[in-house]
Amino acid sequence: MRLREIVARNLRRLRHAKGLSQEELADRAEINRNYVGMLEREQHAATIDMLEKLAIVLDIDPVAFFERTERQSADED
Repeated sequence: MRLREIVARNLRRLRHAKGLSQEELADRAEINRNYVGMLEREQHAATIDMLEKLAIVLDIDPVAFFERTERQSADED
């Protein structure tokens, strides 16, 4: 699994865990709503600065975007 896909899946999972829509997350991070969707669909790769902004809003350690979940590891098998 590519790193961009891992980040995209984690962003979606973490956003859902906080009960936020893409629009709410984007608004709180002061970014374009469409950009969040593009990140989650792997159409764009987030910069470190963008991941930092998103992590602040999601109240997580930015490293969480790069961690493989058990499900992601199983998807590779």
